[in-house]
Amino acid sequence: MRLFVIASGLALLALPAVAEPSQGRSLDELKAEAQARADRGAYPLIGLKPDEVREALARITSLERDDWAAAWSRIGDRYVAKAQGELAAAPAGADKDFLQAWLYYSFARWPVPNSPGKQQAYDKALAAYLAHGRLLDPPLEIVRLPFEGSEIVGYLQMPKTGKRAPLVIAVSGLDSRKEDMAERFRPMLAYGVASLALDSPGTGQAPIKVAPGAERMLVRAIDAVLARADVDPARVALYGGSFGAYWATLLAATEKDRLRGVVAQSPPVTESFSRARTMALADNREYLFDYVPAQLFTYEGTATLEQLAAARERITLKALGLLDRPMAPLLVIGGVRDTQVAIADIDLLLHSGDTPKEAWINPVGGHMGRDAKAWPDPVIFRKVTMPWLLRTLEVRAE
Repeated sequence: MRLFVIASGLALLALPAVAEPSQGRSLDELKAEAQARADRGAYPLIGLKPDEVREALARITSLERDDWAAAWSRIGDRYVAKAQGELAAAPAGADKDFLQAWLYYSFARWPVPNSPGKQQAYDKALAAYLAHGRLLDPPLEIVRLPFEGSEIVGYLQMPKTGKRAPLVIAVSGLDSRKEDMAERFRPMLAYGVASLALDSPGTGQAPIKVAPGAERMLVRAIDAVLARADVDPARVALYGGSFGAYWATLLAATEKDRLRGVVAQSPPVTESFSRARTMALADNREYLFDYVPAQLFTYEGTATLEQLAAARERITLKALGLLDRPMAPLLVIGGVRDTQVAIADIDLLLHSGDTPKEAWINPVGGHMGRDAKAWPDPVIFRKVTMPWLLRTLEVRAE
């Protein structure tokens, strides 16, 4: 089911709210696929309850974005009301319900908040998640870093060890958000490892869109982390998934001397940004829906597919001259059957430069290396990502 190889030159087997076709799926097809993913706990419906998914889908009668947002937000509202009633007498129950509300609101805005209803759902998702964060022990710390007249917002989770802690910076992808990263990396607190969850450029609350040089936003966050008295500056690692893995790979080269290690899970490098692949985005069925609108929303100055194709070609790691640069220790995760990120990109990355790299490749895996049977997202994190990070940060996993 998997290949684990140390490789250095080794071959490896904002838009108007209008109705649009849903990536080749009719409304009925979209409903069927969403329900099927919920039934097996697959992205992007991880954590949503199958019966409640069926309830929400029954209310959706069109592909209008605000109709979509309203159906899922209704369930989120129900959980928020329940949580608020539990705050005084049952804070643990309230915490669980705020978290569940966040899941539904987040799916209501998915993949991007490009209509009034989806923006309202995203605002509610943030509020529900912060309510959950206040009930954590220790509470979620909101980090706000001044940046070019705006700010970078992140979620910091520090272990209660009283010592300088190793830390992982976790960067979201095209449609995931820093809230997803904070939830994914919280288990590392048990090992004394801190995390800072960030939205990648063009997503969530990020202050800038995707364009050449947008990694400066993430460099600013690295600066802030290394300056903290409670962080061990010699043990800072970086994780990125999907589009976040693009930024992670880029920073593995440009920030080599400041990062102890980097995990890039399904990193688009060069081929994935090709004009031909951009023009075929709407035909991708591994992505649930609205793949093209999500991309247009994320890049700077793109309102048409032609503009998007040009923007994507400008940011390839080959175009930026970074592939042959020395890199920080790097774990690359991927799936041979990934239709969103070309497996050729992973092959190219592992062939490039003279820095040895590690790779975990699932021969039957799709995007992020996931598959429905043996390697869903949580299992990959628990068995591949987290152990590698603990070893790299020299943390005992006992």
